Amino acid sequence: MPVTEGTVPFRDHHTWYQVVGKLRGPGGKLPLLVVHGGPGLPHDYLEDLAALAEDDGRAVVFYDQLGCGRSDQPEDPALWTLETFVAEIDALRKELGLDRLHLLGHSWGTQVALTYILGRPSGVAGLVLAGVVADAPSYAAEARRLKDSLPAEVREVIDRCEAEGTTDDDAYLGATMAFYQQWFCRLDPWPEHVVRSVLTMREEVNAALWGPEWNVTGSLKDWSVTDRLGEIDLPVLVTSGRYDMVTPDVVRPVVEGIPGAEWALFEKSAHMASVEEPDHFRQVVEDFLTRAEKEPPEASGR
Repeated sequence: MPVTEGTVPFRDHHTWYQVVGKLRGPGGKLPLLVVHGGPGLPHDYLEDLAALAEDDGRAVVFYDQLGCGRSDQPEDPALWTLETFVAEIDALRKELGLDRLHLLGHSWGTQVALTYILGRPSGVAGLVLAGVVADAPSYAAEARRLKDSLPAEVREVIDRCEAEGTTDDDAYLGATMAFYQQWFCRLDPWPEHVVRSVLTMREEVNAALWGPEWNVTGSLKDWSVTDRLGEIDLPVLVTSGRYDMVTPDVVRPVVEGIPGAEWALFEKSAHMASVEEPDHFRQVVEDFLTRAEKEPPEASGR
């Protein structure tokens, strides 16, 4: 498959992107723009989705959000707002000519994608929300419940380090891994592209917007779009894993709130179904995108 890389001007900086496949290839399939998680976690862990271009002839567009990965990493805290990352999608679409496309958001990327879609942009044919968060407080409450199920000695280290402000301590990192190995990615060992993303995470961006999974201290701590989900009027696929840190109590209100939304549960996965069950995940996503393309655009212009 052809692979094209480049940068897009954005907010006096540059956003890096990669296109796998041909944006206007044979068959007329619409490209898929992938909005990665984090915040501050580069796209690398989602690279398994590139096979959609080879398997199904659908171009896949990756990018690293401003502040992480191969994109510029300015030292400007004023940039680390949800609005920045929503506007970044428009910049990419304009530069790459993505007049009609599908969006796939994963984890924090679902918050970006939901906010973007609620702005009623034209040309979006389908939306995939993988590990969706539509209400930060409810997600944090469920993450705390999962954390509290860890062994007492592990919880003690996590709570003590957070109280003392020593979250850069090796003991804290080791204790939090017990959480992530249960509910983030259950593969052992983690694949190289997942490790690569985690090790290059931009902590300043993450801290500004979110913070610890179970103790949100960033600007998104009260964020919610639950009461606006009924405004979404395009085909939506929601995915989650059987062992996902985004639990059914977080996912169900999203599925019930979006008219006609589908929900695919991956039985062998935690939060990384695209990594833990890559072939199955791609097939489910491709089947949905194919169906979405057959639906006529609404008057809104999608």
